[in-house]
Amino acid sequence: MGIRRDSRLTPEGSSLSKGMGMGSSGQDPTDRELVEAVRRGDPGAADLLVRRHFRAAFAVALALLGNRMDAEDVCQEAFVRALDRIEDCRTPDRFVYWLLQIVRNHAHNARDYRRVRSGPSLDEVEEIRVEGAGREAETGELQERLVAALATLSQIQREVILLKDLEGWDHRAIAGALKISEGMSRQHAFAARRALREILGTGLLEDYRNE
Repeated sequence: MGIRRDSRLTPEGSSLSKGMGMGSSGQDPTDRELVEAVRRGDPGAADLLVRRHFRAAFAVALALLGNRMDAEDVCQEAFVRALDRIEDCRTPDRFVYWLLQIVRNHAHNARDYRRVRSGPSLDEVEEIRVEGAGREAETGELQERLVAALATLSQIQREVILLKDLEGWDHRAIAGALKISEGMSRQHAFAARRALREILGTGLLEDYRNE
């Protein structure tokens, strides 16, 4: 399915039309139903897939890149590629796992390219700007300290903790997306929380988890 590359994709919806309604059961359509609809040329289904999975894709891209703008660009590119090559998704009910692998591939490529150009990275602790002018002053310090704390974690720990605590994924889903065992997902989450707690303190850690 062709998607215009100048169409900005966001979790609130892309510039695509919104023609996909409820699923066959009267509930929200499943990923399988949406993928099948995209293959039939329904742009509304593509829009729903973007809105449904953008935040998870962004969490993985941010964990790998540590730069909000770069993460958004990678998500844009990954969704365009996924929708363009939707026929390659062999298990539509596991679309999100297939998508996140595309996100990771694009993020790795972007990180390698950025290293060549000596651009900023998470290890250089770039501040993530907080969306929403009303809350920017209140959360600026937390965001700055959070990014610094995340920089001390391993890449896999960042991916696990962002998907678990910010997106609310369970360990089974995280394990499937990152191709690790549920036990390893739990271990990484435990280690990441302990490290963040030592750096942020209990109060700021709770603020971060409620963000």
